[in-house]
Amino acid sequence: MLDLKTVLVVDLATASLQAVAWIFVWLAWRHLYELKFLAAGYTAIAIGLFLMILRGDQPAAWSIVLHNTIIKLGLVLLAEGLARFLGQPRYTWVGVSLLVLQVAAWSIAVTLDPGDLAIRVHTSTAFTVLMMSLMCVALLRDRTQPRLLRWITMAVLGEYMAASVVHSAIEFWFPAAHQDIAILNNRNAWYLLQGSLFLIALFACLLFMVNSRLSAALREKNEALSREVLERRRLELQLNASLEAERALREEQADFMRIVSHEFRTPLAVIRNAVDMIGLIGDKSKDATKERLAGIGEALDRLFSLIERFMTNDGDNRFRPERMQIASLIADVQLHFDMTGRGERLRFRTQGEAVSTIADPDMLATVVINLIDNALKYSPDDQPIHIDGRSDVGSIIIQVRDRGIGIPEAEVHKIGRRFFRASNTKAGSGTGLGLYS
Repeated sequence: MLDLKTVLVVDLATASLQAVAWIFVWLAWRHLYELKFLAAGYTAIAIGLFLMILRGDQPAAWSIVLHNTIIKLGLVLLAEGLARFLGQPRYTWVGVSLLVLQVAAWSIAVTLDPGDLAIRVHTSTAFTVLMMSLMCVALLRDRTQPRLLRWITMAVLGEYMAASVVHSAIEFWFPAAHQDIAILNNRNAWYLLQGSLFLIALFACLLFMVNSRLSAALREKNEALSREVLERRRLELQLNASLEAERALREEQADFMRIVSHEFRTPLAVIRNAVDMIGLIGDKSKDATKERLAGIGEALDRLFSLIERFMTNDGDNRFRPERMQIASLIADVQLHFDMTGRGERLRFRTQGEAVSTIADPDMLATVVINLIDNALKYSPDDQPIHIDGRSDVGSIIIQVRDRGIGIPEAEVHKIGRRFFRASNTKAGSGTGLGLYS
């Protein structure tokens, strides 16, 4: 005959170690919050067994009911944790109702006939079979765990249910002798021993389930990472293709600029030769003609310079700075627009005739002329355009002010890019090279 106390100690040690293990597992993977129910279930079973060992040979009725209720509460928590972990419907109300009925039945039994163990054993068997049946239903419905593992777990639960039914049958067919209020003796030790084996087997099955869940999550993360790597590679290929297309476009633009440069030079050379021929009769020409010819020559010089700097050799602008007076620059710009017949809307003003700076006169004149050209093109015909040149705290400021359409705020950062034209200027003509140059 097995010794009941020894078996209870073994059960307590087993349940306690399993409770501690589940607590550490839950702390390690807190995102699996369902594990705390499993940890609480094993802890409740360990506490109930510990109280059973501490009670004497003639325990009080309330202690018998309390200790058994704590163990049954552990079983309810295990069923709740398993259902939550598998993502299956939870029948918490069933477990709570059965627990209440268990307490009521045991309380009545120990009050009316403390020596009759049959009612308590049968009630406990019914409770165990119903709760473990709910666990088997959850395992049958689940599709997240391996099929073999689910069937092994159901077999473990089925074994404990069968042992409980056998225990109840033994008590029914071979009732124990009158033992006052004591509930267990050595003849019940076999049932507690197989209960210990059941806890070990269920513990192993649940651990394998957790491992399967974590492995599946790891595989999903690896697959997601692989998809992200593939997507990044695809985007990288697209980016490389875009960069290659942009590089090819820039080469085409450079070729275009070289062609335009070549095509400009021929008619400009003809104009230059015509101006030189007209200039040979300088004394016979009127002063207005001489002035016009001078203006044409100046414009040709500037155009040749632009072609040389921005078209023929875009990579080397050959910047040539020198000391120059701002008033002289403004006067040259004003003369340019007067000669082209577009100076009536321009209002020039220079503060400080002797203000000078070091800059490239041709390039700076090109900047100002392009700004004024844009102001004339994109502002109302009846609105004046103000051009101011002044010094301010060690800096030279040349300002062109108009009441034009402006540039959309979202596109301001693109100002100065080659071939860029604002979206509100598409109706007009232009190349997008003015501000860039």
